[in-house]
Amino acid sequence: MKKIIAALFAFVMLLPFQGRAQEATAGGLAPGDQIRIIVWRNAELSGDFFVAADGTITHPIYREVQVSGLPMAAVEEKLRTFLTRYTTNPQFVVIALVRIVVGGEVRAPNLYSVPPQTTVTQAIALAGGTTELANLSEVRILRDGQEVKVDLTRADEKAGLLQIRSGDQILIARKRNIFRDIIGPTASTLGLVVAITNIFLRR
Repeated sequence: MKKIIAALFAFVMLLPFQGRAQEATAGGLAPGDQIRIIVWRNAELSGDFFVAADGTITHPIYREVQVSGLPMAAVEEKLRTFLTRYTTNPQFVVIALVRIVVGGEVRAPNLYSVPPQTTVTQAIALAGGTTELANLSEVRILRDGQEVKVDLTRADEKAGLLQIRSGDQILIARKRNIFRDIIGPTASTLGLVVAITNIFLRR
């Protein structure tokens, strides 16, 4: 376990832009999101932890640390102060994992916890990519009670690079099919009418 923690620590320390990407997360962490804490040479204090309804970390040791709604720089400073109780000059890494939903015409629609620098297109890829029925010209992003429609088929469309936020819902529409959506249902209805008419005519 110590080797895994050491490897994770070394890997994350090689990400120079991690902190700035996390800083860009509007509103910070929210209840239901996760926070990944990797403390050098201390597996007991390392792991992925959920943010509780009261904004604290759901862990017996960290439960007094308030993280909800704070910029990651403030969260990191709080954790640094807290960890000095257990180790001198603590070496650690903190990564936010925000909660999003990817649904509609994707292969694995689900609730996901992802780093805040994740883009819309990366979130779709995480959900297994789109199905053959997906309509990428009608992608809906639901955020803070508002809906934005984007067209990911356009070469100049920058919406795919839009970074997600906690609570985002990314919904992929289905392609319209004239036969399936219009002719098919109409034909079924006409068939039903003809069948009922024949029943009455036979009486």
